[in-house]
Amino acid sequence: MTYRIPHRRPRHIVHLTCIFLSLECTLLLRCCVSSTAGLGDRKLTLDRVIFCAQPLSSEDKRDHAGFARSLVLRSGFPVVVPNYRLTPKETTGDGDFQHPGHALDILECLTFLTSWKGPSGLGNVYDPKAIHLIGHSCAAHMLSSIFLDSSSITPSLTPTDAVLQSVKSIALSEGIYDIDLLLSDCPEYRSWFIAPAFGDMKSYRDFSVAKYPARTRDIRWLLVHSTGDTLVNLDQSKFMHGHLRQSMAEDAEGHVECDFHSFSMEHHDIFVDNGFVELLVKFASRDQVNT
Repeated sequence: MTYRIPHRRPRHIVHLTCIFLSLECTLLLRCCVSSTAGLGDRKLTLDRVIFCAQPLSSEDKRDHAGFARSLVLRSGFPVVVPNYRLTPKETTGDGDFQHPGHALDILECLTFLTSWKGPSGLGNVYDPKAIHLIGHSCAAHMLSSIFLDSSSITPSLTPTDAVLQSVKSIALSEGIYDIDLLLSDCPEYRSWFIAPAFGDMKSYRDFSVAKYPARTRDIRWLLVHSTGDTLVNLDQSKFMHGHLRQSMAEDAEGHVECDFHSFSMEHHDIFVDNGFVELLVKFASRDQVNT
């Protein structure tokens, strides 16, 4: 049986919500609910929202089902992998889907997660006030655009207070944070996915999330980067790590962490590494102990 959420949303958001709660996602959630059998009064108190590690013009959440299941099995917590609309590979330049549209879809999912009361007759299957996010590659930029203060550039990405207070941690891997820095290393990326997704510009400095201030100092951040990643340079994560520590000021010590040494695989191969799954689960679980 597939549960579908009743909704009253614009058509493109209805499409997003249906994908978000499609069969794979529902099965993943059902698996978590089934795992509570025999636990008595113990309740699932953590929800992880996993954002697909995809370029802004390709891939699907199904590509990351194995990774999501590994997180479920290792943690015992619900895991949600939402899709978001993509920039088409062949752009026309006239009304193409571009930034901040991708991040707006993600923000819509997060807003839904903090307000949904769960399936009828079952109730909440997660704690909507204990959400932990994981973003990889381009998704790291999207999450940063939401949870760092981009309001002077993209005010539509301002989260509600409920979303801001519900998110306890954000783990980012192999992330893209400064587009100009990325293009200085890999100029071929401009035509591949940067110009289609952001527009063809001389400089993308306005979209550097490594320059946005923190909206809150309550969220914990973890930056992970593999030494074997040949698609995104380690300098991206180092730059972002330095910025977050500066932005969090005296709170940085307990709120900004990094791991730039434990992994040596290629950009997307980090998902099949058990050590990566272990690291993410430990990072998020620390918050549950304190709640």
